[in-house]
Amino acid sequence: MISLGLLELNSIARGVEAGDAMLKAAEVTLLKAGSVCPGKYTVVISGEVAAVKAAMDAGRALARDCLVDDLTIASLEPQVIPAIAGCAQTRGVQALGVMEFYSIAASVVGADAAAKAADVRLLEVRLGLGIGGKSYVSLSGEVAAVQAAVDAGIAEAKAKGLLVSTCVIPSPREEIFDSML
Repeated sequence: MISLGLLELNSIARGVEAGDAMLKAAEVTLLKAGSVCPGKYTVVISGEVAAVKAAMDAGRALARDCLVDDLTIASLEPQVIPAIAGCAQTRGVQALGVMEFYSIAASVVGADAAAKAADVRLLEVRLGLGIGGKSYVSLSGEVAAVQAAVDAGIAEAKAKGLLVSTCVIPSPREEIFDSML
């Protein structure tokens, strides 16, 4: 079972230090680490549940007052990791769904919930870089499945006030789809 952990800090230096502590604390894989807008730093890891928990504990302890948000998903939908890495398969788009969030963690939770809720393909989980600290998830599938996935993916963020906007586009023009990637 793959688990995912994410730390979001308001200090780049403390973020680098926390990421190092996380990798030293347990056998986890670093999926992504770096600065994001506006001047925050994120660390995203994956691995077995116990290892991710140990790494997250180490990262949170080091982050202290610089911690903006953190997230652990014990049973991660397998599509989420390639979508975060930007290497998801993009063939055969039928309908395009986009979920936009104010929080980086909210987008990961939304992507996981969406992919678990309906037969869709995650295209990308964009984590705050170059978009003012916001994040978004793009996904594809049949129109009804995309709508169901979007509805499931935004539920938690909407309840927390972290949802910016969504759209579901049946048969998007190829230029629009290409511009998303």
